[in-house]
Amino acid sequence: MFNLRQKLWLLLLVISIFTAYGCATFKPGPIDETLFRNRGLSKTDGVFKVTATILSREETREIFGLDLYKKSIQPIWLEIENNDDKRVWVPPFGVDPDYFAPFEVAYMHHFFFSKRTNARMDLYFHEKTMDSYVPPGNTRAGFIFTNLDLGTKGFNVDLMGRNREIRTFTFFIPVPGFKVSHQDVDWHRLYSKDEIVSYDDMESFRRALEELSCCSTDQESNKEGDPLNLVIIGRGKALHQALIRSGWYETESLNKDSLSKMATTAAFMKQDRYASMIPFYLYGRPQDAAFRKFRQKADERIHLRLWLSPMRFAGKPVWVGQISRDIKVRFLPDTYQIEPLVDEARTYMLQDIWYAQGLVKFGYVKGVGAASITEPRKTFNNDPYFTDGYRLVLWVSSKPVSFSDVENLNWEQPKKTTKDN
Repeated sequence: MFNLRQKLWLLLLVISIFTAYGCATFKPGPIDETLFRNRGLSKTDGVFKVTATILSREETREIFGLDLYKKSIQPIWLEIENNDDKRVWVPPFGVDPDYFAPFEVAYMHHFFFSKRTNARMDLYFHEKTMDSYVPPGNTRAGFIFTNLDLGTKGFNVDLMGRNREIRTFTFFIPVPGFKVSHQDVDWHRLYSKDEIVSYDDMESFRRALEELSCCSTDQESNKEGDPLNLVIIGRGKALHQALIRSGWYETESLNKDSLSKMATTAAFMKQDRYASMIPFYLYGRPQDAAFRKFRQKADERIHLRLWLSPMRFAGKPVWVGQISRDIKVRFLPDTYQIEPLVDEARTYMLQDIWYAQGLVKFGYVKGVGAASITEPRKTFNNDPYFTDGYRLVLWVSSKPVSFSDVENLNWEQPKKTTKDN
């Protein structure tokens, strides 16, 4: 049993807890619509105008008085101008199928023993949410609460008319505050005009692809790394959007801080979909861009590294890539072990872009060099791998391509890798 002194202390503790939680404050800041409009991306079809802005973590804290990012909630500000003579419905499902409802967001941030404050919070989120309908000749604005993404966020804003007509506006917006791997690359200065090699006929281009280096290297170019098993032809914007649509995550820019974070991630098997990748080298430099696709666990991921080559085909950039599938997490210095059959990741990429409707045509060329199951090659990370020796060549499009319209060039025919190969 408690004595009198202990009871007094317990009473004071209870009173202090009630006082602390009872006086919990919720102080959202003013919404500076001018700031949003200045940074917002607008799209119009002549009848409707849609403007979208993604709030940074700091802006979210300032406006809502809460750290929504901590709960993996990312507000998107929408402003929709309806110049039609009919109202339109704005389904938030199009922006994010797993969006958060306004009261759900509020409940996730409720205080204990602060009924009045929580009620005010509920009303605030309800009032600031984007209206479901935009009347004719009117403009409506508000927030849709989406799941947190870093790098580039891709989403659709669908406007549905009375007769079930749908107008879709597609956005790809960089999230403020996150520096992606390719952000600081000066693409126009990677090569001089004299270094650019242009191809117009398919056969000479095919021969040039076969003569590419077989593999990436370490920084000193003394040791071979993972095989260069992928080539992509297409404008940077088309390639970027195809990857984002297909669910690839951009990775953080390489620097001392990100390398330290990468080591910590590997050592403790933490799932960080945006962590920097170990640099592989080609053309005397590390990868220009790096993407990652997650599956279920930390050791179930696919890595994609890309370099802009000095080649151009029919005026379009040619990207040389390395793609591999991780199957096991190891402690430093080896970090991850790749799937030994590297052709599997190459085949995954073909399917991935094809199903994402970003593929125009494809083919296979020689150049990697075959390695059998019984006599595999090794990377500078000491990972054994075997391959049929081909690299995949993809042409990508910024516009959707029907599955049945994709052209197979029938250059080389990959075969199942055997012990003799």
